[in-house]
Amino acid sequence: MKHQAWRFLAWWCLALLCTCVAAAPDIVIADFEGTDYGAWKAEGEAFGSRPAAGTLSGQMTVSGFLGKGLVNSFFNGDGTVGTLTSPAFTVERPFINFLVGGGKYPGETCINLLLDGQQVRTATGPNDKPGGSERLRWHSWDVADFAGKPAVIQIVDRRTAGWGHINVDHIFQSEERYQEATRTVVRALEKTYLNFPVATADTVRRLTVEIDGEAPREFDIHLAMGEPDFWVFMDVDAFRGKTAGISAELLEKDAGVLQRVCNEDAIKGAENLYRETYRPQFHFTTRRGWNNDPNGLVHYDGEYHLFYQHNPYGRNWGNMHWGHAMSEDLVHWQELPVALFPDELGTCFSGSAVVDWNNTAGLQTGDEKTLVCIYTAAGASATQCLAYSNDRGRTWEKYEGNPVLDHIIGGNRDPKVIWYEPERKWIMALFMDKNDFALFSSPDLKQWERLCDVTIPGSSECPEFFEIALDGNEEDTRWVFYGGNALYLAGRFDGKTFTPESGPHRLNYGNCFYASQTFTDIPAEDGRRIMIGWGTMQMPGMPFNQMMDFPVQLTLRRTTDGPRLFAQPVDEIEAIRGRRHAWAGLQLPEDGNPLAGISGDLFEIHAEIELRDAAQVGFNVRGIPVTYDTGRKQLSCLGSSAPLELQDGTVRLRILVDRTSIEIFANDGQVYMPMGIIPSDNCRSLDAFSRGGSARFVSLEIYEMNSAW
Repeated sequence: MKHQAWRFLAWWCLALLCTCVAAAPDIVIADFEGTDYGAWKAEGEAFGSRPAAGTLSGQMTVSGFLGKGLVNSFFNGDGTVGTLTSPAFTVERPFINFLVGGGKYPGETCINLLLDGQQVRTATGPNDKPGGSERLRWHSWDVADFAGKPAVIQIVDRRTAGWGHINVDHIFQSEERYQEATRTVVRALEKTYLNFPVATADTVRRLTVEIDGEAPREFDIHLAMGEPDFWVFMDVDAFRGKTAGISAELLEKDAGVLQRVCNEDAIKGAENLYRETYRPQFHFTTRRGWNNDPNGLVHYDGEYHLFYQHNPYGRNWGNMHWGHAMSEDLVHWQELPVALFPDELGTCFSGSAVVDWNNTAGLQTGDEKTLVCIYTAAGASATQCLAYSNDRGRTWEKYEGNPVLDHIIGGNRDPKVIWYEPERKWIMALFMDKNDFALFSSPDLKQWERLCDVTIPGSSECPEFFEIALDGNEEDTRWVFYGGNALYLAGRFDGKTFTPESGPHRLNYGNCFYASQTFTDIPAEDGRRIMIGWGTMQMPGMPFNQMMDFPVQLTLRRTTDGPRLFAQPVDEIEAIRGRRHAWAGLQLPEDGNPLAGISGDLFEIHAEIELRDAAQVGFNVRGIPVTYDTGRKQLSCLGSSAPLELQDGTVRLRILVDRTSIEIFANDGQVYMPMGIIPSDNCRSLDAFSRGGSARFVSLEIYEMNSAW
């Protein structure tokens, strides 16, 4: 007691003194911003030879650290171990603060304070189960008792199983405690949306939304401490009349930010929704947040369902949910509530969807056929799971027996499932590792048997597998197998083994395409193979990010190089055509622009160009050249190029122009080149050109396009 009294008196006197003089400055022990660890000593393999520049290979996104570097012992995965030890320093402030993340395993994944070789303080990361976050959080040690003594900090990784790593950053001595604690606000859910303020420069926080005592939602968010860049939302319409507790670990000085979370019937700050500067006008984009891979493309009873990888709470990849949109015409999309949320098995990575027409899974409960999503749960290990809907895809329930396929190897993921009618069974194509894939079969979507392995050189993840008629002849078909970059193999499938006959061939020649998927369950009377790709395009300064490429119809045609896939925009695009300009036999001299009177940001262009003696022909589309070079026999745009032969001295181009993309189709879809663009100074001009000689438009049609929104 006597010691405690003197300690209190000493700190009281210090506090009194601080009212007259400024507080002593913080003392940085390490910020890990250098190119190496400096005087810190690394032993073992876990920490590498220098600080990590954020997320390491195979790791979920690491956030919450300061600057560019941090300690991250996920070096070469969770299987490595080691220690990282500081040089000695003198304790000169009452608190040592630091950011920490990773595994919650005392003695195995931890940061320790040592005095005379003895551990006197310790802390771990927060994670000991699947589905945790790689966000670093503030932690504080009270070290007033050790004032004036020499100390050492040791960061430890002795664990090789799940969450067998530790992340640490910005260790400093201070007179202020940086200890995060759980702060909570309560909101009565009387309206449609919970709105959250976002500032992308602010630290990522982990938010939990508990509804009537349950915690159905957890996610990372750049919660705005000051003026928000934009607002994001959670649809809580299904929980009207209930109470939500919204919690986050925050420093005391930041706790007030939760008071800004509000329940409203509108998306806050969305007065300009669908009219934002870089909002595509006929390519799908989500209202708020990030999207990447199209998932679960399925048609049912006149409705096309588009699911997609989605972070509803920020502009960057993370928090992987399945967003959901529906369309009756592939052009006008209605965004529905999020379909799949992360759970104890992990976040929801890519997958596919089918209609279970024969109720093979036994999940149907009403008159509507069951829609089933098959997806990867990306927890401590990646497993394959089911979710299903009995109300036309409006609400979704996860199968209680998940996972239906356990982890096999590496990052196995992205199941694409189809129905194989000859043997009345389901077939799954699954990415395994590197450029290796496998096929599985199942009678009921729940029990899976491995059939064969497939290698696609130069490709990886996000497999697609389908049968397609050659030259439209349903009696002569091939099977196409491709991965994320759409390098495809064409071959045969007998229900057990896929046998490649040619490939890999290239489908896409642009800079704005990845992880495409085709629709299942297109009605037989339609019969098209319709594909949508992820339009990998940054939307600077927008409250949304990335888009979908416009839907295209794939056909397989004989060419001089063998069977090849062709891609053309679906015919439904005609629904948004506006004013038409048309010419036949229009001369294209070396000087002059016959299109000078046309301007805008949305176009559909059809052109057949006879090159005559021209060396190059093409268009300047909103200031961006699309060029055909006769000498090189090459079509090019913004550094992307594709080989293209003239056909009877002509080249046929079809170009879709949106606010952030130019999608180019040449010679009836033989070349497919989706390009992401940001026109300089929002250029709106259109120009046709010929260089090194004259050319002639055999035909030219230009449509000024309307917005799909």
